[in-house]
Amino acid sequence: MSLADLKRELLVRHLETWAPAALHRARRATFVHGYADADGGQLAEAALGVFAEQSDLVRGRELTMIAIGDDLSTVAQRLTAPDAGAGLSVRTMSGSTNQLLPVALTAAGAARVPLLGFLDAAGATEPPAGATIAALAAGKPAEVLLVLAADAVPDVDGYRAALRDAGFPLATAVELVGEGADAGQLMVFATGLGKSLEAFKETLWAVDEFAGVRYRDPGDPQRHLIDVSLSPHPGPLRRTLLQHLAEVGEATVTELRTYALTETVYRAADATRVVNTLLGAGTVTRQPEHGRLGGDVVISAGH
Repeated sequence: MSLADLKRELLVRHLETWAPAALHRARRATFVHGYADADGGQLAEAALGVFAEQSDLVRGRELTMIAIGDDLSTVAQRLTAPDAGAGLSVRTMSGSTNQLLPVALTAAGAARVPLLGFLDAAGATEPPAGATIAALAAGKPAEVLLVLAADAVPDVDGYRAALRDAGFPLATAVELVGEGADAGQLMVFATGLGKSLEAFKETLWAVDEFAGVRYRDPGDPQRHLIDVSLSPHPGPLRRTLLQHLAEVGEATVTELRTYALTETVYRAADATRVVNTLLGAGTVTRQPEHGRLGGDVVISAGH
């Protein structure tokens, strides 16, 4: 399997979660796909296929898909709304994603309605500009799924901070690494909803295992490769949590779960499992010493 296969699987699964939630929340929703010609339009076609399969959901609602790419003259012929109810519409625009996306969202009336942006800029010479990301933040709620060349973002923490400043309070990143590759592609998901972040993390680990494709936590100094699995190897998370506790001294279980969810590739539930293992090994201590490991239990670095 390739990175392209994994990206497609992640996008499709995320859209299958996002579309029902968005159209349940509001009668209108917008999905914008930037750099849609990067792979010959295959990802955009896969996205449209998700919406077409949810015809009952779309009927009576307004779901707009906007595809933007440098040259969509060929792709546009394949991106036409099928018989999925009058509420599904597709718009294609050829040109620079950075230049056209803000204008397209304004024309579509995407402000203050559920909005998801997917920007696959891994092979782009012009990565998403700050104004492009800020335009996506106009949705309510707004979410963005970005794919960038891993070496294009040397400071992942700084990039995530910029996303927060742009209007996306929660942002997480994962590196997708192909077989034999030292550097892969960086997938960044940013949102304002904790539930959406949790759903993305579940999708991340629930995809079918892809031979030769693994994840890497950008925050792991040892750059450990992690197999895609429902029960991912806890090594990088263990190191990260211990380092975090060494810096802060102590934290509640809830704080450690939130830290794992937002600052690592792992889920909140993975943090609970790691904390239990660390307690069993005597590596960390807890207060109170006995009882259920609830969210208010304080975990301290070992002495």
